[in-house]
Amino acid sequence: MSDIASGDMGPWLSPEELEFVRRRVPLVYVDIVPIRTDEVGRLESIGLLLEAQNDGISRALVSGRVLYHESIREAIARHLEKDLGPMSLPQLPSTITPFTVAEYFPTPGSDKFDERHHAVSMCYIVPVMGECDPAADTLDVTWFSPGDVRTPELQAEMNESHAQILRQALAHMSAL
Repeated sequence: MSDIASGDMGPWLSPEELEFVRRRVPLVYVDIVPIRTDEVGRLESIGLLLEAQNDGISRALVSGRVLYHESIREAIARHLEKDLGPMSLPQLPSTITPFTVAEYFPTPGSDKFDERHHAVSMCYIVPVMGECDPAADTLDVTWFSPGDVRTPELQAEMNESHAQILRQALAHMSAL
């Protein structure tokens, strides 16, 4: 899950306040699997971010917090624009029902682990129609075929939580 960008600090907390809240309250996130489809809606490719992390370079889903007083739909749009660029033209879902809900825990050995906090993330599959240019902290956006993202080698480039969400998305789209 990505950290909040400096431009997103509007209705948020100071670092000290955020640390206080993270230790006491689960935070709400969105995890987004950007896809490209053909003219009849069949899955053609899945977009993964290339990001620099403290422990090296890795692939990731579009991900981030829902801000105070921000709708889930607005959070999805904001994070897609932040990571894929303003011309990505995402086709936001007509319903905000997620395909799955992921819970991240700060406990080592948890199914989905985030050392910073307990977070609940609603996961979405969003078709993207436009040009994607890396933005914010994203180094690159690469589009992979469904076969490519199923390979253990590519999934090993992701943290296990995002790889698991990606596998769930593939199953949801009958592409596993």
